Amino acid sequence: MSLPQLHYTSAAAGDGETGGRFTAATSSIPGPVRAEAAPLLAYEAPAGTPERLSDDRLRALPVAFGHVALSDGSHLLSRTVATGAGGFHAHAVHLPPGVPIPGRILPVAAWGAAGWLSATPDRMPPDPLTSMPAAPGPSRAFSRESLGDFAVSRSPWLAAVLSDLRRVCEDPSAPPVVLVERQSADVARWVALACAVLPPEHAERLTFTTYTRHPGRTPHQVVGVLPEDAPDARDPRFRVHAATGPRPSGAVDDAWAGTAARIWRSRSPQLFREAADLPGEPFAAGPLAVTALGAGIALGSAERAAAADWAAERPYALDEKGTGQLADALTAPSDDRTSAECAAALRLLTALDGRCPASVTAPLAALLVTEAVRGGDVALEPPARSAFDGPAGERALTALVEELGDELLAELAAGVSRGVARTVQLLRIARLLGVDREELLPGVVGRLARALLDDPGAGTCRALPDLLDEQFDVRTALLGELDRIAPDHPAGTERLLTRVALPFTGTQALPHLRMCAEAPGAKARGADRMEVLHTVLRAAGMSPFAEPLVLRTAVGLVWGEDTPTAGEARSLLGETTSDAHRAAGTWSRLADAALAAPFDDEDAPELAHDLLRGFPQELDGRTRACLLLLDFARDMRAGTGEPGWTDRARALRGRAGPAASPALEHALGALAERLLAPGRPGEELYAFVHSGDEGLIAAYGGAARRDAVVSLLRADPVYVADCFTVWNAHPHAGDDWTRTRTALLEEVLRPVVRALSPEALAAVERAVEHEGSSRTLDAFRAWNRPSRSIGRLGRRIVGRVRRG
Repeated sequence: MSLPQLHYTSAAAGDGETGGRFTAATSSIPGPVRAEAAPLLAYEAPAGTPERLSDDRLRALPVAFGHVALSDGSHLLSRTVATGAGGFHAHAVHLPPGVPIPGRILPVAAWGAAGWLSATPDRMPPDPLTSMPAAPGPSRAFSRESLGDFAVSRSPWLAAVLSDLRRVCEDPSAPPVVLVERQSADVARWVALACAVLPPEHAERLTFTTYTRHPGRTPHQVVGVLPEDAPDARDPRFRVHAATGPRPSGAVDDAWAGTAARIWRSRSPQLFREAADLPGEPFAAGPLAVTALGAGIALGSAERAAAADWAAERPYALDEKGTGQLADALTAPSDDRTSAECAAALRLLTALDGRCPASVTAPLAALLVTEAVRGGDVALEPPARSAFDGPAGERALTALVEELGDELLAELAAGVSRGVARTVQLLRIARLLGVDREELLPGVVGRLARALLDDPGAGTCRALPDLLDEQFDVRTALLGELDRIAPDHPAGTERLLTRVALPFTGTQALPHLRMCAEAPGAKARGADRMEVLHTVLRAAGMSPFAEPLVLRTAVGLVWGEDTPTAGEARSLLGETTSDAHRAAGTWSRLADAALAAPFDDEDAPELAHDLLRGFPQELDGRTRACLLLLDFARDMRAGTGEPGWTDRARALRGRAGPAASPALEHALGALAERLLAPGRPGEELYAFVHSGDEGLIAAYGGAARRDAVVSLLRADPVYVADCFTVWNAHPHAGDDWTRTRTALLEEVLRPVVRALSPEALAAVERAVEHEGSSRTLDAFRAWNRPSRSIGRLGRRIVGRVRRG
């Protein structure tokens, strides 16, 4: 039974038609199909083609051989050639929906079929497809040798073309592949190359045309054009490959296309059929790569990785011979082996371990060990020891020790430059090879511990837990070293333990690590800092009196770079005694708390007093002087200060220097408060007033303006009288005192006195007379008398009013 056919010819001169017309058609072909097919069958000769050509020149013009899908689901396979006088003739076979080509041959195999006609026949002969021999493969029109030669000649473009063809098969919206060739037969060869590689279901549906003048107007997936009709390679509507131009640069990141290209260049297309019999998804690189490696074809690293991954997922898919061939190919010397290939080889080895003899697994394992020691991938894990079981494995292991042992130990001894992951990798390999690293272990572990603290994120490498689980001596040494240095780096250790779950739940005490592990939870519960301190100290499992360094760790965890308040420092000192702080080295944090306390912190002077008693040998001269200022403030407020207050304050200030600012504020404030208080010794007040010390007098002025003093002035007439007597006295004590006392009289005392009731004012006057004399009372009344002068400006205003 013949398939429906169409003949479509350019309109002859004088027909009154343009374009073309159907000159013969099987009656079963619907009219809409013919209407849709007409523009697809039209032909335009290359630019500059003369109207009159010899037969040889006509035969040299491009042939538009195409396969296209129509809107109703049917397909059209056609061949269009140029005819005399600038015309063309198209011969097409219509494949109704669901009807394959007889023998399920591929469309491209019909290139050159004997049944294609270049003119309309008198009667419709059988279609050119039914009469074709049913030989397998896409290349009946091309011999295997000629396709191999063509593939080699197009080597630079081969992988890129196949990759783009894969894309158009997988994604209907992908841009079409434009092949720029001088001969339309070469475009057909490209299609034949591709169809040999594509999965059968995609090869059958691939649409193409070997020639067109307008690649943007065709619906084909593959389009052939002459160089003069080629679109710009940068046009995003196309994927242009010009075999007539310069060789492309850059590699193609497509393992399937790269492997297929290497098979074609090796002139081994029969391997495509072998690969198709292996399990795998369409366009999977694994089956192709495994088949190619088994045939001895050299592949790149990405392709070898694809083969290893495919075999790792299907360890039973290959027989013993195939598995051995794959292992040999993976372990062959190579200059381009990548981390991805090594990781795939490790997955394959894991899948084969226990299923294959050591003659297969040991070479793979040896390769991985060598790559781990000499390669650059710190994430590559060593293989399992079982890969070296048996005599063959032991021989491979001995050879590795001889080749790599000294190199491995030398890098461990010198200090690993690539950090935590590299150290872990080398320690695991040393254990696998049985290399003695006992003498190096303390130094290696010390550097590893410091590296973990410097970069806690590095501890998240997958291999660290495996190392600690596999090697008890390393785990014990590392945890012990981290616990040893934790008191000096508590915050860093805490950060490390929040990122890395270290296994310190065994028999080791590890008090500092346990504290660091407890700290984040204690802080998150919202307790105050002293409660957090108690919680982390309990986690240590030992008392600060037995192990004072736990106190240093606890303080560092709770306060970090912050300074405790004076109250917290007093609690710390009271709970753990000076001996524990002296041994832990935390006494300086207590001193910092005292010296940084603000003026209104009542705990600071008491803390300073305790520190002076508890750490007499540890305090340097400046710190001691600052603490003595605070202790002086304590004595002033307690009323126990020795005579000579002003001289004492000035001497301590000189010894403390500029760093004493908060402590000095405490001391001068306390001195000023004492001098402002009723009942202070007169000689102390006199010495202060006549000291001429600007800082002391300024502190006095500031203290006199505080709310406590103003409140007392409003409530106690005797205190008003006392302050007036002092602030009105000593007029010749110096400019600083004069300015300060005058300002206090006007800005502090006068507002209070002016607001007094007559009865209260009378009480103040009696107190003033009692404190001083009648002359003092007269001075008070004169000071308190409102001024009757209206001033020069007032007199001018009054004069103008009168004249008006």
